[in-house]
Amino acid sequence: MLPEFNFKRPETLREALKDYSSENYKLIAGGTDMIVEMRKEKDIDYDILDISGLGELKGIKKEKSKIYIGALTTFSDVFTSAVITKEAPLLKEAVRNAGSLQIRNRGTIGGNICNASPAADSVPALVALDAEVNLVSSDGERTLKLDEFITWPYDTDIKEDEILKSISFKPAEYTGYHFYKLGRREALAVSRMNVAVLLNIKNGIIESAVISPGSVMPTPGRVNEAERLAEGNKPSGELFEKAGVKVSEIMIEQSGIRWSTEYKKPVIEQMVKRALIFAAGIKT
Repeated sequence: MLPEFNFKRPETLREALKDYSSENYKLIAGGTDMIVEMRKEKDIDYDILDISGLGELKGIKKEKSKIYIGALTTFSDVFTSAVITKEAPLLKEAVRNAGSLQIRNRGTIGGNICNASPAADSVPALVALDAEVNLVSSDGERTLKLDEFITWPYDTDIKEDEILKSISFKPAEYTGYHFYKLGRREALAVSRMNVAVLLNIKNGIIESAVISPGSVMPTPGRVNEAERLAEGNKPSGELFEKAGVKVSEIMIEQSGIRWSTEYKKPVIEQMVKRALIFAAGIKT
C-alpha cells in the first residue's frame, strides 16, 4: 500500500514549472523507481507532480547537427527511433535490455539520468557520446555536461526548481562501437557493471577511442588514460588488455579497495577488452 499524498498533473511545461517552484512537490514521470521507494515510506511529506503527459518533453529530433532527446522519451521510443538507429546505435544497444519490456515502455531516459544510479544503462553510452543535459526553470535554462551533472551516486546538480528538459549530443565519428552489460542473469537484470566504447580506426590505426564504464566508479566519466593508451596504435587483443588493466587501475584509484574489488578488477578488465575487440571487429 502507498501512503496518502496529493497528486497534480499539469497540462503544460509552463504550468509545471510554476507549480514546482511554489509548492513542495516531487516529480514523477515513468514512476518505475519512485513508486518502489514510496512503498517503503510510512508517511510522505510531499505531493506528487505528474509530468508524464507533457508532450513538450517527449520525442527525438536532429536539429542543427545535434540530436535532442526529450526527457520524457521512453526507453522503447529511444530503441525504435530511426534517428538513434542511424546516428547513435551505441545508445540503442545500451537501452536494449534496460529492465523488462514493461519498464522500457514506461521508464523515461530523463528519469534514468535524474535517478543517478551507478548502474543506469543509458548513462555510460550518453557519456561516451559527450551528451549534455538541458535544464529549465521559471528563471530560464542552463546546460551541463552529463558527467558533471551526476555528482555522486543518486545525487545530481539539479536545482530544486529545475526540470530536466532534454538530453543532447552531436553524432560521434566512429568506425565501431559496443555496449557490454553484466548482470546476475541474461535478462531483467540491473547492471552489476557495464561499459560503452567507441573506436575510430583509419588505415589500421586507432585515431580515437572512447571508454565509458558504469557502476564501477562513484560518478560516470570516460577513462582518458586508457583511451590515450589505445590511440595511435594498431588494434589488438594485447593492446586492449592493457586498456582494460588501466581502467581497473583508475577504478581503484577513484573508489579505493573495497570488498568487491577482488571481483570487479579482473571482470572490468575483461569487459573493456572484449568491448574494444568487438568494436574493432577483431575475430577471436
